[in-house]
Amino acid sequence: MVLVVGTAISQFGRRRDRSNFRDWVLAQFDAAVADADLTPNDIDALVVASESDLFSLQINPASVIADDIGLRGAATLRVEGGGASGQLAVQAGVAMILAGTARRVAVIGFECGATQLGSDAVVRLYGFSFDGPGDASLGIGPTGLYALSMQCYMAEHGIGPADFAAVSVKNHGNARHNPGAHLPLEISVDDVFNSPLVASPYRRLDCSPISDGAAAIILSARAAAPASRRRAARIAGIGAAGDRVRMGDRNHPGRFEAKGAAARKAYAMAGVDDPAMIGVAEVYDAYSGSELQALEALGLADPGKAAHLLRDQVF
Repeated sequence: MVLVVGTAISQFGRRRDRSNFRDWVLAQFDAAVADADLTPNDIDALVVASESDLFSLQINPASVIADDIGLRGAATLRVEGGGASGQLAVQAGVAMILAGTARRVAVIGFECGATQLGSDAVVRLYGFSFDGPGDASLGIGPTGLYALSMQCYMAEHGIGPADFAAVSVKNHGNARHNPGAHLPLEISVDDVFNSPLVASPYRRLDCSPISDGAAAIILSARAAAPASRRRAARIAGIGAAGDRVRMGDRNHPGRFEAKGAAARKAYAMAGVDDPAMIGVAEVYDAYSGSELQALEALGLADPGKAAHLLRDQVF
C-alpha cells in the first residue's frame, strides 16, 4: 500500500520577484516534508518532473534539486512526458515503493515557462512536444493540434463552442475558491465568445495560461509512514498509456484513446468495476473542450453527452 503522507503546492502565476524554480521547489519540499511529519533524512528517493530542460535552462535538474534540498545519497530520477509529466513522476514513485527499492519517496514537479523565456520562444518550444520534424518545424503547435482534435469531436457529436465555453466558466469560477490559482475569474459564456480567437474553435478564455510554480508530495509505504500519518490517503490505482504522436496517424483524432486506456488500468488496479463508482473526478487538460473529450474517454460520460452533464451541473 502506498500512502500520500505529505503535500504542498505553490501559488501559480507569473513570478516577477526574481526567484526561480529552485527557490519554489525548496519551499514546497520543506512544506511537504513537514506536512508528512518527517525530515529530509527520512527520504529514500526523489523523482522530479518538468516539461523540458529547455524551459528551465537546467540539464539534469533532479541531481541539482537533490543537492539543493539536502538529499545526500538518495536515488534521484527525472521524469518527463509532456503534460503527463507530473502523473508519470507519481507513478514512478509508486513503482519504487511497491518494488521495495524505496520506503519514502519525494515527488516534485515544477514549471517556469511563464517568465524564464520570451513568449515566442515558449510557443515554439511547446511545438516540439509532438513530432518535431513533422509538426514543430512547420510551425504547428499544441493549440492548433488540440483545436483540430476538437473540430473532429464537434463534427462527430454535433456540439458547438457554447458547450465547451461552459467548461471555462466553471473552471475559472472554481479557481476563485483556490488561493493558489493563476486566473480566478467570474466570467460568462459571452465573455469566452468575446475573447480573442486563438485557433478555431478555441478562444483565449478556452486556453489555460502558462504558469510558474512547483508542487511536492511525499509517498510512503504504510509500514514506513509516521504513526500520525498512517490514516493518510492511499493511492488505490494508477495507470498510463500512449497513442500515436501525430494526430493524423490516430484511429480517432477527436478521441483521447490513451486517456481511456490509462483509466482502465487505474480502475483495474483499484478494483473499480464501473466508472459510475467514481464520486469526484478532477480532470486536467489545457483547453476547455478537452475536458469533454476526457470525460468521455474516462467512461464518466456517454459519447457526446458530457456537455449536457455540464449544463445540468452534475459535476
